[in-house]
Amino acid sequence: MQQFDQLKALVAEAELDVNKGFGGNKAAKVRARKRMQEIKAAAQVVREGLLDAATDTPEVPGADKPEA
Repeated sequence: MQQFDQLKALVAEAELDVNKGFGGNKAAKVRARKRMQEIKAAAQVVREGLLDAATDTPEVPGADKPEA
C-alpha cells in the first residue's frame, strides 16, 4: 500500500507541471515528461506488488495434478 501512496504523490506533484506544459511552458513540459517516467516506474512497482500478493495466496493441494 505504501507504493500506491507514493504513486499518488508523484501524480499530485506532476499536476502543476502538466498544466503549465499544456499552457505552453517548454521547461514545464520537460519536467512533466520526466515525472511521467517516474510515475510509470512507480506504477510498475505497484503492479508487481499486486502480482506478488496474488501468488502468496495458499494453493489448493492437488490442484496442479493433471486428471487421468
